[in-house]
Amino acid sequence: MTTNSSRGSAGAQLALATAAFTISFYAWSLLGPLSPDLQEHLDLSEFQTSAMVAVPVLLGSLMRIPLGWLTDRYGGRRVFSLLLAYTPLPLIALALWHDSLATMLLFGFLLGFAGASFAVGIPFVNGWYKPERRGFALGVYGAGMGGTVLAGLTAPTIADHWGLDAPFMVSAAAVAAMAVVFWLAARDAPGAAEDGPRPGMFASLDVFRGNRRAWALTLFYFLAFGGFVAMFLYLPKLLTAEFDLTKSDAGARAAGFALLAVIGRPLGGWLSDRIGATRVLNACFLGTGLMALVLVIAYTGIVPLTIACLSMAVFLGLGTGAVFKLVPEWFPDRVGSVTGVVGAAGGLGGFFPPLVMGIVKSATDGYALGFALMAVVAAVCFLTLRSLRDQPDPAPG
Repeated sequence: MTTNSSRGSAGAQLALATAAFTISFYAWSLLGPLSPDLQEHLDLSEFQTSAMVAVPVLLGSLMRIPLGWLTDRYGGRRVFSLLLAYTPLPLIALALWHDSLATMLLFGFLLGFAGASFAVGIPFVNGWYKPERRGFALGVYGAGMGGTVLAGLTAPTIADHWGLDAPFMVSAAAVAAMAVVFWLAARDAPGAAEDGPRPGMFASLDVFRGNRRAWALTLFYFLAFGGFVAMFLYLPKLLTAEFDLTKSDAGARAAGFALLAVIGRPLGGWLSDRIGATRVLNACFLGTGLMALVLVIAYTGIVPLTIACLSMAVFLGLGTGAVFKLVPEWFPDRVGSVTGVVGAAGGLGGFFPPLVMGIVKSATDGYALGFALMAVVAAVCFLTLRSLRDQPDPAPG
């Protein structure tokens, strides 16, 4: 039976991990809301701007695999503390050297490590909670992606008042302070490092060999989280290009999109605890696909674009919460490793769409084809989930 003391410890560790994740994501997502300023400052093309915004997502995606495995092996306290201690370095470099596309791509790529924090926190939090409460707890932790909301709301304003170097320096200071707090206050769950020898990284990934469920989870998160990242990163550019909004206004609207997705994530986990993740994912895929089709035909109108984007944010948030309800249920002894691969797929889902949108915009002078491709991916996810009906979800709780 869980004691009041252990419940209190679990809550404290969840709060600490969520704060660390929020600050990490603030740093990781800075280039999105700053992209209009950086494009003007560096005189970049549409594609160059898209590449600059997408580059941190690439490394953040790929590094989730080894960091998830390292967390299984050495514990979240060590791995998260080291990651937080490293992250100020590329932020300071971006503050000092942001006057060429080459330096932005190089240091933006190294900043991508911050995005891998997700794969560290999931197994860290998971160890503190019983199965019947993990969906909600992991959803709360995942709401730390609200760091993107804070970046959208504050980074353009900070840049307008104190220059383009200021958002990077402020973020570096915040991450460094969080590194100290996390190292001093975080604790791995009791027994987390007492389960005997861990398999090597590649051995622990054997679960993906021929396992339909494992690969389905990567596809689902590719859409749910990748769609969220891609839309948030690209919305400021789309809004300034299509509607001549100010950079601060566009950043605030993108932050509104992110806020609804952040709220949707713990809600998705909570609903998954009660009605099962499959039903929540069905709603995510159908809703996202429908809203993408609305954007295909109506993205040039500010009202339909606003309604469709905000609705899509809720559906994507629900989906991100549901996916990670399933990971510890389906793969309880490989949570970090599976989270790393699934999280990497979600990150790549955020890397490619901004590039695709930049190419589509350059080739067609519009964004309709990009939204149509998103609707196709949502339909594939829905059909894949239907095909797994012969492998039913574990019962909630």
